Amino acid sequence: MFVDLIKIIVIWRGEIFVAILKNLLGIDNQAELARVEEKTTKIRAKELVENRVIDSFEIGTFKGLSQVHQYLFQDIYDFAGKTRNVDIAKGQFRFAPVLYLKPALVEIEKLDQNNYEQIIEKYVEMNIAHPFREGNGRATRIWLDQILKKEIGKVVDWNEVDKDKYLSAMIMSPVNDLPIKELLKPALTDKIDDHETFFKGIDASYYYEGYTEFKTEDL
Repeated sequence: MFVDLIKIIVIWRGEIFVAILKNLLGIDNQAELARVEEKTTKIRAKELVENRVIDSFEIGTFKGLSQVHQYLFQDIYDFAGKTRNVDIAKGQFRFAPVLYLKPALVEIEKLDQNNYEQIIEKYVEMNIAHPFREGNGRATRIWLDQILKKEIGKVVDWNEVDKDKYLSAMIMSPVNDLPIKELLKPALTDKIDDHETFFKGIDASYYYEGYTEFKTEDL
């Protein structure tokens, strides 16, 4: 089951094998899957704003996040937009257990989002939940920007956020969310409807996850 559903590293006779995430395209090469996933989902991300698809999505709810995730990954994974049914971890950190995931999402939806601090706290909680098998970070950063846009008339210019500082702050956020609040606040911009800012932000967001081959604006 885990071989089909998640990327794992297996050491066998001194060699490293990577089990490939099961996908709709039948790709069985990790590098090719990463390349196709980046290109295809960046095209979908571009459509979100150019075709105003995202305007119909809920804001600040899990449904809204699942709508973003489903749209981005609909061509790649059959679980696009669907809550995961396996436990996952990153490094030593284990995200919300499947047993408690749905109740956790209900509680996260109830969190206030009236100001910047509350919005980032809600974002941190959703990151801890990590509701999808893949693509959580990329989808949730778009979801965060939609909340910021609605509530305070700002979005994050992700191109202005240092990758290493961001990843470190997010690792720390379950116990102390002050670093991520302090890091993102200076990167806020009122260019909430500027496509260039959005496209560069998508590229930066993907860069955090190791995807750097394509520029969104060129697709």
